[in-house]
Amino acid sequence: MPFYHKLGKIPPKRHTQFRKPDGSLYSEQLFGTVGFDGMYSNIYHEYRPTQVKEILKQYNVAPKIARANNLESLRLKGFDVKPEKDYLSSRKTVLTNSDCSIILAAPQESQKDYFYKNTDADELIFIHKGSGKLRTFLGNLDFKYGDYLLVPRGIIYKIDFDTEDNRLFIVESRRPIYTPKRYRNWFGQLLEHSPFCERDIRKPQELEHHDEKGEFLVKVKKQDDIFEMVYATHPFDVVGYDGYNFPYAFSIHDFEPITGRIHQPPPVHQTFETDAMVVCSFVPRLYDYHPDSIPAPYNHSNIDSDEVLYYVDGDFMSRNDIEAGQITLHPAGIVHGPHPGAAERSIGKTETEELAVMVDTFKPLQVTEDGLKLSDGTYYQSWLEKE
Repeated sequence: MPFYHKLGKIPPKRHTQFRKPDGSLYSEQLFGTVGFDGMYSNIYHEYRPTQVKEILKQYNVAPKIARANNLESLRLKGFDVKPEKDYLSSRKTVLTNSDCSIILAAPQESQKDYFYKNTDADELIFIHKGSGKLRTFLGNLDFKYGDYLLVPRGIIYKIDFDTEDNRLFIVESRRPIYTPKRYRNWFGQLLEHSPFCERDIRKPQELEHHDEKGEFLVKVKKQDDIFEMVYATHPFDVVGYDGYNFPYAFSIHDFEPITGRIHQPPPVHQTFETDAMVVCSFVPRLYDYHPDSIPAPYNHSNIDSDEVLYYVDGDFMSRNDIEAGQITLHPAGIVHGPHPGAAERSIGKTETEELAVMVDTFKPLQVTEDGLKLSDGTYYQSWLEKE
């Protein structure tokens, strides 16, 4: 996140002696991205964070590809993903490419016996159902319906859920996720015309500190393998940190929509970006106010990107027969647009209550076996006009 945050105790200068009350040194860690060129934080631990006692096992969790090259528009019934007790086991990758993966999850239980660290990707976790607490070694964040949780790669975390009824839409990005540069000035500050600002972003304020030795299981993901590693000290032994690399939360309900006299293009809904994809938030908003406007979007060609829409709530004005929890994929290479009758229905309407998350990827998405199981098989025919 391109602004500074400090939490807990830190020394006046980096890379200098910082001692405990007993006179021993705290252990400093540089937690950075993109080598030494990206955002980073300086973290101070009770113990050296390098102490691995044992590697128990290694196993592969790569998704199984059903369609490596897909040109069919798909509708996936996301709520058909069956709930599972374990957080990691519940995560089902439905679409993927070399830059990112789209995941659905319905975990029933909190992480109790292990910590998790994804070294492959930043994780953008959208909370569709449920509430609880994201616990990380850089502080905790409460979450609820409509929250995006941005967990940078390398963050060690646990998730505590309040109930068993949880539904998550997760984007794993192998490229760092940032706020859109179109809405930032050259200092990194969000501009006046941005649909959200720094006040809307919730930074960790509660630093959970454990001064413990023992055996602590951390499941580490690297190149689609899970390594079960036993650490000699509690991963949450951080006494303080400062920098730009930390988890944060942002609610889709705090996104302020940009509207105009005629239909606005999808980039006005942009919320996050990488150099390989963008994430947009479609929220309740006033419709276009030109006297001859057509609020429904025009037909457009996906020549350079695949479009994924995850439907959260409300009535999505350009689609027919869409329900909460469903995903539509409009692949690059073919035209898509409003369903038959949608353009006419939108004329004269003054507002929409739709709520959805869109992911546009710059490389084609492959459809996994788990994804294809959720397909209704007929969505690509839904633009046919009835005779």
